[in-house]
Amino acid sequence: MKKLLVHLLFILVVVGLGALIGVSNVPGHWYQSLQKPPFNPPNWIFGPVWTALYVLIGIAGARLWLQAPASSRTQLWFGQMALNFLWTPAFFGMESTALGLFVIIPLLASILVFIGKNWQPDRVSALLFVPYAVWVGFASLLNLSLFLLN
Repeated sequence: MKKLLVHLLFILVVVGLGALIGVSNVPGHWYQSLQKPPFNPPNWIFGPVWTALYVLIGIAGARLWLQAPASSRTQLWFGQMALNFLWTPAFFGMESTALGLFVIIPLLASILVFIGKNWQPDRVSALLFVPYAVWVGFASLLNLSLFLLN
């Protein structure tokens, strides 16, 4: 029962904070006015993708918390979450593609380090981060393109 509660708590907190940050930093006129690359996805895709990713991230965080709450792997999980939650206010809130890049590049690096550090001790958590790494890699390319085009 404890494991289930920890998993639910992590998922609810990650999804809830992600949603709160998202609705507090809605893409507005500034974002709509940016010149976009041809591979820019439609706006409606971001909400469902991030919700699914936040569930996976929450599960990985709960697994680490239950295994080793004071470990460097758990600290890395919290660090990448801080960067994740910083990107939206940096990019949309501050209306800055440059500041977004300044946050998303270390975020992507921390996700990749997380996968590497967890590959042996907790392969499931590492694999839960693979779709996240792919999406943030794509988002990094998109952020860089928006920076260069504008």
